[in-house]
Amino acid sequence: MHLNQVRAKKFLGQHFLTDETIAERIASSLTGSTPNLLEIGPGMGVLTKYLVNDKRYRFKTIELDNESVEYLHQHYSDLDVIEGDFLRLDLGQLFDGEKFSIIGNFPYNISSQILFRVFEHRDMVPEVVGMFQKEVAERIAEGPGSKTYGILSVLLSAFYDIEYLFTVHEHVFNPPPKVKSAVIRLTRNGVQRLDCDEKLFVQVVKTGFNQRRKTLRNALKPLNIALDNVPEEILAKRAEQLSVQDFVLITNLLAQQL
Repeated sequence: MHLNQVRAKKFLGQHFLTDETIAERIASSLTGSTPNLLEIGPGMGVLTKYLVNDKRYRFKTIELDNESVEYLHQHYSDLDVIEGDFLRLDLGQLFDGEKFSIIGNFPYNISSQILFRVFEHRDMVPEVVGMFQKEVAERIAEGPGSKTYGILSVLLSAFYDIEYLFTVHEHVFNPPPKVKSAVIRLTRNGVQRLDCDEKLFVQVVKTGFNQRRKTLRNALKPLNIALDNVPEEILAKRAEQLSVQDFVLITNLLAQQL
């Protein structure tokens, strides 16, 4: 079956990818940092075909759609296909407790949830290469000061180097979707643990961005923690203006009040 006859992904509705070089380029964006590789949501194998015969990897896929699972079994007889939901998958058992990389044309409606799961299992996932809705990819890859900088930007950049690789335009799909897509790569950095209470760090970041238009003095009030130790120049800023290290500093100052 030619690629332009294959349904590209359900997150784009009934759209067909017409440029095979895009799938090949996504696959080639992997650095091969681990021998174990999981593809999330392979659908009808648009990306799978460029990975299934790559001898560098012990390769598995996970797919929720019954029709797609049947198609994959028919066309890739040796492919290890897990029928299920990645968000419910026991990642510790996936490759017998070993680290693994993740790749995929991620469903737009759960792409952020996938990345939150990656963050929670960051010690197991050294690399992620994925296609996202362009605005989501930009949000993840942006640094402090950007209007799109948000919760995932901070949490992921604390433990990953994030690269915006390339934009995927509407015209490579038939019919064209209403949004652009983009491919990014996350590579685990050298930070094993933050120099703070990591649970409180996550809580501070999420609370700060929940009311992102407010200054931190007001945005952090729901924590019910005294802000006496936090310098005024920080409290006068909004969450989008702060780096990972700024949030680590705030977390440590708030922890002194507990």
